[in-house]
Formats: sequence, structure tokens, C-alpha cells
Amino acid sequence: MKIIGTALLSFLFTGKPSPIIKTATDNGILQTTGKEVWLTLFDGKTTKGWHTYGKKTVGARWKIAKGALMIDNSVKDGGDIVTDETFENFDLKLEWKISANGNSGIIFNIKEDTLKYKETYKTGPEIQVLDNNGHGDGKIIKHRAGDLYDLIKSSSEPVKPVGEWNAVEIISNKGKLEIFLNGTNVVTTTMWDDNWRQLIAGSKFKDMPDFGTFKKGRIALQDHGNTVWYRNIKIKKL
Repeated sequence: MKIIGTALLSFLFTGKPSPIIKTATDNGILQTTGKEVWLTLFDGKTTKGWHTYGKKTVGARWKIAKGALMIDNSVKDGGDIVTDETFENFDLKLEWKISANGNSGIIFNIKEDTLKYKETYKTGPEIQVLDNNGHGDGKIIKHRAGDLYDLIKSSSEPVKPVGEWNAVEIISNKGKLEIFLNGTNVVTTTMWDDNWRQLIAGSKFKDMPDFGTFKKGRIALQDHGNTVWYRNIKIKKL
């Protein structure tokens, strides 16, 4: 690793906020502030650290625009993109902005095995990204923005209008799952217990035997055929 930012050690003992130390890694930038260590998954300039599911590189459909990852609908070479690295217990933060009538999602704990699982959603649960008022899924319970897609309806809807940025946080730690949208806790559940299995059995994923069973995997940004933007993507391992 190469250190690209430094600070005097004596600064740590002055009582002032800890300096941010940045370290380049193969999959992103580590940002260390005191005891907090965050990995930046998107540098705002390149698709380093990501690849299209089942491929080695990112499809041309995903572009960089004004510091955000976005889908260009005029390009055909797309698909969901996933992190090069796999994660188990984590705190993930990012921002998303959806286009009018748009649909996308953030999927996690994905097992990338294209011989067994043709799509990311065959194994990974999804946090819905949606234009609630413009897309048809907005009329379906458990399919609205902030919902744990087709499993749990969000407790409230602090989603911002189309064209505005929304902040999402996903904390997955030893089976406990918490989802925050714009600072509000909208979903809290426990994965892999009997209740979790019942949720899956009552969902569209009931015939996917390995869905929601993996405790470690890749994180995906979904290409659902609509323009969407993602930025400020970072993760902390727990």
C-alpha cells in the first residue's frame, strides 16, 4: 500500500479532531480518522474496485459524471456491477439519485458464481432504489424506495423527490441488519433465523434455494434499465 496523506502524531494528543490519513489499496482508498477506518469504494473518477457481474471489467453503460457512477441508457453493454472485494460484517454508506420513472437497487451478500446464479438477485437481498411516484413498483408493498425488496416494508418513507440525492446506510453485523434512509432507520431485522426464512418463503424468492443464505459476499449496484446515479460510496468492516 502507498500512503498518500500523513499527519504529525503529536496532533493526536492535542484534543483536536483526528486528522484523516488516506492510504491507497488495490480496491479503493482507506480513510483513517482516529479509530474509524473506512474504505472508499468509488474514487469519483474511475470504476476501479468494480466489475460487471460475471465479467472482469465494468460495462461501457456505466459512466462517470460529475463525481458519480451513472447508467447511460444510450449504451447497451451494461449489467449489475459488483465490488471486486467480498464483505461480511460491514457498515456501508452511499448516496443515490434516481431518474424520473427509474428503478435500481443496492444488493449485498452476493455469491458470484455465474454457473449457478445467473443474476446478482439470485443470492443477494436488495435495498430498493425507486421513483415511488413514477415507477409501477411504487404501487407494490415492499417494492418502494428504502424497502428491503419484497421482504420488509420500510417503517417510514423519508425519501427525497426525483433528482435529489438520498443518503443510505446499510449495517450488517452478525445477522442483524439495519437500513437507514436519509438518517432514519427504516428497516431492522435479523437474517438467517426462522423469521428470515419465513420472509423468503413468502416472497418472490421462495424458489431460489440459496437466496439470502450467504453471510459474506459482494455488493452490487443494479442496472435495471433506467438512469441512476451513485456517489460517496464507502464501507467500514465491523
